[in-house]
Amino acid sequence: MAFEAHPSSVRSYKKVSKRDAQAPSVLILPGWLGSGLGHWQTRWEARHGYQRVEQHDWQRPLRGDWTARLEDAVLAAPAPVLLAAHSLGCILTAWWAAHTRHADRVAGALLVAPPDIERADNRQKIPGWAPPARQRLPFAATVVASSDDPFGSLETASCLAADWGASFYSLGACGHINADSGLEDWDEGHALLLGLRGSQPPAAA
Repeated sequence: MAFEAHPSSVRSYKKVSKRDAQAPSVLILPGWLGSGLGHWQTRWEARHGYQRVEQHDWQRPLRGDWTARLEDAVLAAPAPVLLAAHSLGCILTAWWAAHTRHADRVAGALLVAPPDIERADNRQKIPGWAPPARQRLPFAATVVASSDDPFGSLETASCLAADWGASFYSLGACGHINADSGLEDWDEGHALLLGLRGSQPPAAA
């Protein structure tokens, strides 16, 4: 199943100037309920001018709607595109990549704190997202996880990284790696994102 862009949605994303065409376009993909003022994603938007993919409903996320919205944003952004995803945004990225015809526009993805979407309590809070797509991603990716994330274990995040063909980075005890983690601008994570520029996905074993 391929997702088609909706012209009305595409117009909502600004184009960059020719002067900036060489730089990657960075799309910010928040998770369930969005990312608030103190979140590193929001701070990256303000500091670096990155573009958030705005969803129609942050409280009741529908996988099909969110996927179509990401498709619109990727097609509207000048390639190459980098994705900076948090929580449910990671699950969204993998699902989109498994169904789109335009994954070649993406150079890499930083996937931070992917939740265990198959865990009973998470399935109840966010229905319709399990099981996650586990196909190997067609672009370079790095999964970052925390040892005390209330929404998913380090082991689950490591397994997702292996399935996706992504590198894996443990941040230690940082909760859900969000505003409550006290990361502020999280320069370490930003370096991981920019390190994906020009990377190739690991060869399949």
